[in-house]
Amino acid sequence: MEDMSEATKRVLLAKPRGYCAGVDRAVQAVERALERFGAPVYVRKQIVHNTHVVRGLEKRGAVFVEDTDEVPEGAVVVFSAHGVAPGVHEAARQRGLRAIDATCPLVTKVHNEARRFAAQGYEIVLIGHEGHEEVIGTSGEAPGSIHLVSGPEDAAALDVRDPARVAWLSQTTLSVDETSRTVAALRERFPLLTDPPSDDICYATQNRQAAVKQIASQCDIVIVVGSANSSNSVRLMEVARDSGAGAAYLVDDASCIEDSWLRAVTTVGVTSGASVPEDLVAQVLARLAEAGFGEVEETEAVRETLAFALPHEVRPPRAERQERGPSPRDGSAATADAAVP
Repeated sequence: MEDMSEATKRVLLAKPRGYCAGVDRAVQAVERALERFGAPVYVRKQIVHNTHVVRGLEKRGAVFVEDTDEVPEGAVVVFSAHGVAPGVHEAARQRGLRAIDATCPLVTKVHNEARRFAAQGYEIVLIGHEGHEEVIGTSGEAPGSIHLVSGPEDAAALDVRDPARVAWLSQTTLSVDETSRTVAALRERFPLLTDPPSDDICYATQNRQAAVKQIASQCDIVIVVGSANSSNSVRLMEVARDSGAGAAYLVDDASCIEDSWLRAVTTVGVTSGASVPEDLVAQVLARLAEAGFGEVEETEAVRETLAFALPHEVRPPRAERQERGPSPRDGSAATADAAVP
């Protein structure tokens, strides 16, 4: 009799996965800066939250620092995709640094909204994780007007000056469902709560979560490729568990997969966070194939076609002439042309 456990082993591969437009732009910004200005190019914080990407750029001459005071005066510094507070830009100017801002335009959009709401006299409830670089950067845009909450339970303890002048914003990499619950709790407390002009959770985060939801209930386990400090990768693992997967694991690479996870398992889901290069996913699929999971079925939740122009300091000359437009810090930001759930 045929061994069904062997005959039916398969991988459900979520799509979209991996690099989003903002991450691709940020990584390219460092690569182009190295090509144009030569090593070393300094990068404030991790350009994106993935250990393999950071190590690869270090090998090419990027030097990662915690703050601008570690960068030699007059050197080139790249600000990460997560965004920085205005004080960081000012510190770079004072040190004569050649700054390249690789902030994701969708994060810049949230910064713009924070400044706009604060200028209109609103108190802002920022939904996010304390200490995350994106939250620190957004909070720096309106430090006297922002209250940070991490979930629905924080709404009850929130005190504001005028309940009729409260708006909410969010970190771009949160769980869509958890953020919705937090907003509902805030609205119960503040019925006149003002929404941002458009959804703050980025298209890539939403699309990757939608793709995981589509496969999770069919999977004994879901493997999410991504680093532990990547908020969107951690959220993917949580969404997989909440959506019916038997278990979900976050791995930096194929070497982290444990044999015990694959015992008595017939269907493995695979996805990756928005800062994960595709070669890491390929290595995970090869590792699974060695364990008997050679059949791979890709499930596409939505097609993504979005791309962002590079920072003007590192654009090729012709592209710079053709693509020049208003700076994101002037209030513009590219928007996704991919559908989001």
